[in-house]
Amino acid sequence: MKALPVESSGRSAAVGSRLRAHRRRNHMTIDQLASAAGLTKGFVSRVERDMTSPSVDSLVRMCQVLRLDVGDLFRGPGAVEVVRLEEAPRIDLGGQGIEEQLLTPADQRTVQVLRARVAAGGRGEEAMYSMDCETEVLHLVSGRFRLMVPGRTFELAAGDTVTFPGAEPHTWENPGEDEAVLLWILGA
Repeated sequence: MKALPVESSGRSAAVGSRLRAHRRRNHMTIDQLASAAGLTKGFVSRVERDMTSPSVDSLVRMCQVLRLDVGDLFRGPGAVEVVRLEEAPRIDLGGQGIEEQLLTPADQRTVQVLRARVAAGGRGEEAMYSMDCETEVLHLVSGRFRLMVPGRTFELAAGDTVTFPGAEPHTWENPGEDEAVLLWILGA
């Protein structure tokens, strides 16, 4: 599954807690890491608490001591990540009268969850389209929603869920008089 077009949040990546976890896994103290990396104990402590951002050189030196690929700090397979709704980046997959946010980490490729608010009368593209994923799941949280696939139309009410192959051409619209809120789940 390819990356979605995410707007920058302006926030820096918090790598300190991941560095601390790797240091502890290596049974090292802050003092041992600092000494081996040629840094001060206070600096390493501030980095681990995300109170300061290390230079590339400092980050590389700490990672070398920990036998850790620098990139792992930013993707961390299996890492637990929380995306707060108010901080979720906005994306634009097309359509009119729709605001979309990516609720899963931007680098997540196995599953992507999008939250969409569709204004009354909002609609997808005229031509049907498909997504670059294995499976799509649409769950309607509130409002009304209409999903169109070749030869069929599905009228959805709040609480309804529809699942279909990502390669299935489709388009959509909000036929109601109120905003519709929905979750799109895209699985690899």
